[in-house]
Amino acid sequence: MAYASKDLIEEHEAILHGLSIFEKMTALLDTPTDALRKDLQDMVDFLVLFADTCHHGKEEGLLFPAMEQAGIPKEGGPIGQMLHEHEQGRAFIRGMKQALGGENVDSGAFRTNASGYIELLRAHIEKENGILFPMGDRFLPPEKQQELLEAFDKHEEEVIGAGVHERLHAMLDDFASRY
Repeated sequence: MAYASKDLIEEHEAILHGLSIFEKMTALLDTPTDALRKDLQDMVDFLVLFADTCHHGKEEGLLFPAMEQAGIPKEGGPIGQMLHEHEQGRAFIRGMKQALGGENVDSGAFRTNASGYIELLRAHIEKENGILFPMGDRFLPPEKQQELLEAFDKHEEEVIGAGVHERLHAMLDDFASRY
């Protein structure tokens, strides 16, 4: 049986790869260059588009409602906690954008928000992969899993567009070769 969670776990691997690169980039903020600033902006854009809009969009708009319908509680349960963490991540992103948005990079604010985001997402992914997704796999029947996989593909094409996923992975590969 094909599990919808497998698609999300594969995306988690790309996000974790991106976070490792991002951590190396952030360590260079003591001597920020225009090129580093541009790369940091591109990485924040990756996190917004891929991790939040695409990936969290699949979870919030498709997987979590299906899990809730299958009997997994939202309030006071793991779904509610994941949604709360998504909001925390968005707050860190806003902080990073603000730190990059001025005439000069606010290195301290950027580093604080970036490290908070990295720490949050790593723990968040561990909880989803280890607890929430296996729970969903047990509760969701095969036909619902297939329906979710198809909806994930449609979401990705409608929300980020055809070929963007691949372009973002190529950007990560480029960053990995330089950082």
